Amino acid sequence: MKRILMVTSLIIAMAAFGIAQTTQPKPAPQSPAASTPATKAPTATKAPTATATTSAAMPTADQILDKYVQALGGKAAFEKLTSRAAKGTFDISAMGVSAPIEAYNKAPNKTVFNLEIPGFGVVQRGYDGTTGWSQNPQEGLREVSGAELAMMKRGAELHREIKLKQLYPQMSVKGKEKVGEREAYLIEATPAGGGPEKMFFDTQTGLLIRYDFEAETSQGKFPTQSTFDDYREVDGVKMPFTVRQSSAAGDFIIKFTDVKHNVPVDDAKFSKPAAR
Repeated sequence: MKRILMVTSLIIAMAAFGIAQTTQPKPAPQSPAASTPATKAPTATKAPTATATTSAAMPTADQILDKYVQALGGKAAFEKLTSRAAKGTFDISAMGVSAPIEAYNKAPNKTVFNLEIPGFGVVQRGYDGTTGWSQNPQEGLREVSGAELAMMKRGAELHREIKLKQLYPQMSVKGKEKVGEREAYLIEATPAGGGPEKMFFDTQTGLLIRYDFEAETSQGKFPTQSTFDDYREVDGVKMPFTVRQSSAAGDFIIKFTDVKHNVPVDDAKFSKPAAR
């Protein structure tokens, strides 16, 4: 069971990897947003931590998203990106798991991540623009399909942050909600053929600070909450260098230590490995 939960946690980790790859100046170590993930992701039977409020002066979804893009560096800066290579650490403290992680993205929509967990083995997950795949010691090599593939495709977009309106045809502003000590605009976004997701944008900075969604995995759906912190500028665009996620499968933290853009990345890196 412990291994199954660990594999599920890894899948969930990358379900929203694209949106995590998208930051205000580095906050103090004990930033308010960092405290939010201590609580589990909301489920159908659990009341939300705060109730959204509405206002006559509430901005539109377009205005919130436009401010978000500007806060990240602007559309033109994103359009200059052709690839990304990121390294960091993946930690599940409750299971005593800590491993280095490498992730690569290439325009328009290729992505892959790799990590090797001591005592468990190599875990990989990728999308080559057409085929999604996953490989780990627990499940072996499998091809991703259905709703899980659709979520992977959305996350694989290198320019996802400036394409949210296309990726989520239905968007509505639900009001304001507290995320830790911050006030955020809540947008409910629904992709084509998928369920609604919740995005929380800091009312002051415009940055995305929380993302609630149902992760599609081989073990089923898992209500998941992600928070983003330690935003830094890399090659003209801002990214959160700390991503925390909480779900029934467990809590984990990804901390990036090195991010580079527009580096050569061989297309073969994203291809489904040959069966052994």
